[in-house]
Amino acid sequence: MSSIKIKIFSCLLLLFTISVGAQNLSNGKQPLSDALELLSEQYQIRFSYADEHIADKVITLPKGEQSLNTILTFIQRETNLVFQEISPNNYVIINGNAPTQFLDEVLITKYLTEGISLQTDGTSKINLDEFGILPGLIEPDVLQTIQALPGIISVDERVSNLNIRGGTNDQNLILWDGIKMYQSGHFFGLISPFNPTLIHDISISKNGSSAEYGDGVSGIINMHTSDSNANKIIGGLGSNLIAYDGFAKIPVTDKIGIQVSARRSLTDVFNTPTYDQYFDRIFQDSDLTQQNNNQVTQDERFYFYDVSSKLTFKLSKKDLITVSGLKIFNSLDYRETATGIANKQSSTSKLIQESTALGIDYKRQWHSKLQTSFKISLSNYDLNSRNNDIDNNQRLIQENDVRDNRFELQANYQINQNLNYLGGYQYAEIGMSNLEDVNNPEYRRYIKDVLRSHGLFNEVSFKSNSGKTHARLGIRANYFEKFSDFFLEPRLVINQKIANDFRLELLAELKSQTASQIIDLQDDFLGVEKRRWILANNDDIPIIQSQQVSLGTHYQKKKLLISLEGYIKHVDGITTRSQGFQNQYQYTNAIGSYSVTGLDFLINQQFDNWSTWLSYSLSKNNYTFDDLNNGNQFPNNINIRHQVTFAGTYSINNLKLALGFNWRSGRPTTYYNVSNPVSGNDINYLEPNSNNLSSYFRADCSATYKINIAKNWHAHIGASLWNIFNTKNTINRYYRLTDSNTISEINTESLGMTPNVTFRVSF
Repeated sequence: MSSIKIKIFSCLLLLFTISVGAQNLSNGKQPLSDALELLSEQYQIRFSYADEHIADKVITLPKGEQSLNTILTFIQRETNLVFQEISPNNYVIINGNAPTQFLDEVLITKYLTEGISLQTDGTSKINLDEFGILPGLIEPDVLQTIQALPGIISVDERVSNLNIRGGTNDQNLILWDGIKMYQSGHFFGLISPFNPTLIHDISISKNGSSAEYGDGVSGIINMHTSDSNANKIIGGLGSNLIAYDGFAKIPVTDKIGIQVSARRSLTDVFNTPTYDQYFDRIFQDSDLTQQNNNQVTQDERFYFYDVSSKLTFKLSKKDLITVSGLKIFNSLDYRETATGIANKQSSTSKLIQESTALGIDYKRQWHSKLQTSFKISLSNYDLNSRNNDIDNNQRLIQENDVRDNRFELQANYQINQNLNYLGGYQYAEIGMSNLEDVNNPEYRRYIKDVLRSHGLFNEVSFKSNSGKTHARLGIRANYFEKFSDFFLEPRLVINQKIANDFRLELLAELKSQTASQIIDLQDDFLGVEKRRWILANNDDIPIIQSQQVSLGTHYQKKKLLISLEGYIKHVDGITTRSQGFQNQYQYTNAIGSYSVTGLDFLINQQFDNWSTWLSYSLSKNNYTFDDLNNGNQFPNNINIRHQVTFAGTYSINNLKLALGFNWRSGRPTTYYNVSNPVSGNDINYLEPNSNNLSSYFRADCSATYKINIAKNWHAHIGASLWNIFNTKNTINRYYRLTDSNTISEINTESLGMTPNVTFRVSF
């Protein structure tokens, strides 16, 4: 069949589908969600809403030809919902009986691609149900997707090492259904461990966060699953070259619903080109690849899985109970065989990384203006390894365990049409332990700390009658029992429309956190997962505190968006052990700070089927340690001075295409003195981070296509290519002394050309 015939056939099929849908729409009652989907297709408009607002709504639309305004007015009258037009062809649906959180309003829709929007409170929101496509991604990997936003990168390509405006990953607060997560990677950091099939939306805050949130001095990544029950069974199965997965949303009764998803890797069944690239990337300079001459690694076996679920129970029209659960698991086994001795010896080493999360949330809608909630959450994280070194006849056991228990009381009260109040109390008890056990020579170290904290927060949100002014002022008070320390943390958001197409945005916050990740030795946990969690002790590990302020402007006219935001950020209380030094400061233990000044620029042009954008980030990120470098500033280990992204997406009917180019300046590195390389038994380094690696460049592409198999049955196929040109990027470099007292250079290379394909069916 020629391409012209295919296009004609596709158009006829689409028109037939719409006409059948229109006939069904007028024949009787149907779920409001189905009616809105049909209206979106017929009138080329987009609706944004919370699932719980329309979950129980059914509607019989008027017959005959009607204008859009007539239909929307009819729906408003029948359902008590409010349709607010926020831009041409974009509507927000609000429950007329529910309290409105004013700052949870959309400022810019279709930011970069479908499903990404900017809110008036300075946050970015990603709706995975409406997500379009991004270069290099064929599925909405949660932690890969947010890297499309200016100011967020991963200097080593691992989603478990996200850097928000110059901060380390442990300075990000990652929440899944309100539960704090301490593990953020599958495949030891290359894949997000949060299955996107049940996640409804993600909120990302880089500054000016709500007073509700403690921790996360660099940023907040907040994932939400839906609180609404499905009207019918919804599910799907799928697979790519790394893992296969499935999900289901099941209405048990009118009041009870269940959501469940599961994913498991294919990596221990057979190898794929994607797995080979991932393996080469993540296991560089680990025990699996850095073996002595008389050893060989055999029978390497690696796999992961995750399971997430949610139960929703509507006790009444005013009362809702939800129970959320999540399990994340990674396992690595490998065998070493000694070949340089008379009798061959074999041993197996093992690394297990797992997380378990449970959350219970009870919400009550007392009346149209007041809502309360009571939350309990439990979060556990375990990292355990057993390393058998045949060459040295040594067995090393390492463990890192985290137990995080919390509860929260919260009230949301709509004072009037202009003011909204949010306040509450939070209690947290966190326990962290670390174990090292060596048999030759005998050595054992076990450290356990417990920290209890209390948080009280209050904030008021304001929206002017004209809608030109949005503001939020909050304050959070944290008290840490162990240290008898008290912290006051104000938060501020002001969003002001200053002209028809211009808005100014001012964000500011003070924050603190008590948990961080440290590295004692680069070969901790087999050299694969080097970081371990530890609590502040107010001695050599202080409470981390941050101050940040930013000022930005957004210009939006028709389908053109130009954003410019400058910021200043200072974080105090960091330690050298948390920064991953691999130079002269690798074994030092000092306390210091870092300061970042930066600028994020974005221009995004939308067309009927196209979206193109160019973003540029400029930042200067410096350390200050009183005991290092004579107290003088020097570049941060993750100081990326310049970063540029140019990308575009194209959508027509069910086909989506994306192509993007990423360039950034090289990461700081420390060279040694070539004329006098070794001094005593140490490498003679030059000034810390006084040089940079070569710049980084990567091009990615992806394509997806949706096939309508039958009524309510769809197939989704996709293909992507990461690093199209197979560019060799060095993302880290360090040096070590050999047994002969010479210097060996170790380079970590980025992912090479990495293909991936996906196929899934949903119903």
